[in-house]
Amino acid sequence: MPLAASLPPSLFRSYSFLSGFKPKTHTLFPLPCYALECVPSHCLCTRLSLRPFFEHLRHEPLRRTLGVTLSTAAAAGVVSPNPGATVSTMSKKKARRDSPEGILRHQLGLCSKSGDLAQALRLYDEARAAATSLSVHHFNILLYLCSSSADPVGLERGFQIYRQMGLDGVAPNEATFTSVARLAAAKEDPDLAFDLVKQMSSAGIPPKLRSFGPALFGFCKKGDVQKAHEVEAYMASSGIEPDEAELAALLELNVRKGRGEGVYRLLHRMRVTVRRVSGSTAEIIESWFGSEVAEEVGLDKWDVRKVKEEMVKGGGGWHGQGWLGRGRWNVGRTEMDGSGVCQQCGEKLTCIDIDPVETEDFANSLAKLASQREVRADFMRFKDWLDRNGPFDAVLDAANIGLNNQQVFSFFQVNCVVNGMRQMSPSKKLPLIILHSHRLKHGPADKPNNKRLLESWRRAGALYATPPGSNDDWYWLYAAVRCRCLLVTNDEMRDHLFELLGTGFFPRWKEKHQVRLTVSKDGPTFHMPPPFSVVIQESENGGWHIPTVLGDEIETPRQDDDVAEWKKIKEEMYIVCYVSGSDILQDLVAGFRYHIFSKELPLLSGSLLSSMRFWNLALIFLFKSYLSRGRGS
Repeated sequence: MPLAASLPPSLFRSYSFLSGFKPKTHTLFPLPCYALECVPSHCLCTRLSLRPFFEHLRHEPLRRTLGVTLSTAAAAGVVSPNPGATVSTMSKKKARRDSPEGILRHQLGLCSKSGDLAQALRLYDEARAAATSLSVHHFNILLYLCSSSADPVGLERGFQIYRQMGLDGVAPNEATFTSVARLAAAKEDPDLAFDLVKQMSSAGIPPKLRSFGPALFGFCKKGDVQKAHEVEAYMASSGIEPDEAELAALLELNVRKGRGEGVYRLLHRMRVTVRRVSGSTAEIIESWFGSEVAEEVGLDKWDVRKVKEEMVKGGGGWHGQGWLGRGRWNVGRTEMDGSGVCQQCGEKLTCIDIDPVETEDFANSLAKLASQREVRADFMRFKDWLDRNGPFDAVLDAANIGLNNQQVFSFFQVNCVVNGMRQMSPSKKLPLIILHSHRLKHGPADKPNNKRLLESWRRAGALYATPPGSNDDWYWLYAAVRCRCLLVTNDEMRDHLFELLGTGFFPRWKEKHQVRLTVSKDGPTFHMPPPFSVVIQESENGGWHIPTVLGDEIETPRQDDDVAEWKKIKEEMYIVCYVSGSDILQDLVAGFRYHIFSKELPLLSGSLLSSMRFWNLALIFLFKSYLSRGRGS
């Protein structure tokens, strides 16, 4: 990435690690924090910072608009094309709600919400006595509550209900099998749980990751290595990728059994899938490197040339040739400097290469997804425009930038970022500015200075306005991938849209290309991608660096949408609400969402967040082998 390579070291974020590297000792070094972008305090809304929903309804322009619309429709004689159909549909819905089955469904839903198994079982017994017909949904709620119970009576009732479901001829679905598998696991019968997953597949019901959990965790708890890995293999054959929890359970089992080859294989699976491990997983890994078995599993001699070849072939950061060397491992905590050099062992971590073919495939997949979810003609028009005007050295998510630490969209702030990125660009070309078309009409866009600014960007071929109704995320992400350039945004890209892109290539691409920024009265500060890959790395001399995330990660929320989002902080749930609207209808929608969420959920105050700025502290464990015997040859 030529742009990143040309920047001074001071522009790179510092990463912190746990360190301590003396034989038989552990030293805890100071832990400096990331240069993070904290959530602007104005985005953390309390009840006083948002207008009540009904104030929107009293807003005079909106009332006039609605009144004109209704009166115009009445004057024109507009009527429903089939009023009888609407009444019929509503009456059918009411009849379903008021039927014995509908009432039972509602009451069981309340039991599920409160976790009241006893009341749910009473309702079930009454329904059976009254010959009320039960659907798969009714049974699933009951099975879920039974599987969540620690009471043996509840577990036994769960199996009885499942058998009755079969007698009634009610076809089970994935949720049914998963709940019964949890019942089996609660009775410490992982074999039955695994058999239920196989039954699910035989019935043509695709299992989910959660379907395998009861069997996998059950075998791991019992210490049955063979069957635990049978479940792992069955997951792979079903196209299911394990998450960190599943891999950590398998890893702990292999550590407990002293299986060096299994530990090595699972560390590499985590390297690809998890990248940065949680604190609990790090403790499992640390227990392995501190064990006597780990001292004896390595090779006395190895082919240095072969190891180097495999490092190059894999893009750097790993070789896959097994444990190298024998002797006592020293588990330490350290930090990397701005250039990626471990301050304890002096080794420089690798910036792992991304295959150009992978990038091209990813760009094509991204374009295909965007064409399916956007108006195809609009997105194809953008692709043609990009081919004519690109490539660019950087792409800007201008909506995110213009609202960073601002109450109102700021073109001045966007321009500061444009000029800053242009100065750092090797070609001195303007970055591509992606902005939704509604930002270019009315409001701040009508000011003379901003009009001249927008016109200068247009003339330079550096501004693209996404069409009405589009999601600008697709546009700026595709442009950055296609141009293989930097992407300037504080969007953490973790919502459902980005989940479509998978967990393989996309996190690696984001790590190497995303530029974050903080804004102050002195202007923007750019936090460039790290010059090394923050991922589990295996060095050619046998050492390991394990990046670890401790605590809950809170990202800067999107500021260009009307959103209410869950955030988890120290095992308590809070909600972050914020509003951004260029017109009254957007404000109305935002206020409506705010009132829906605030009825049931507590709010995260600005004072709480401002006192907890350093949630993103990332730590790396360093595992280095002192070779008491043997050497590379």
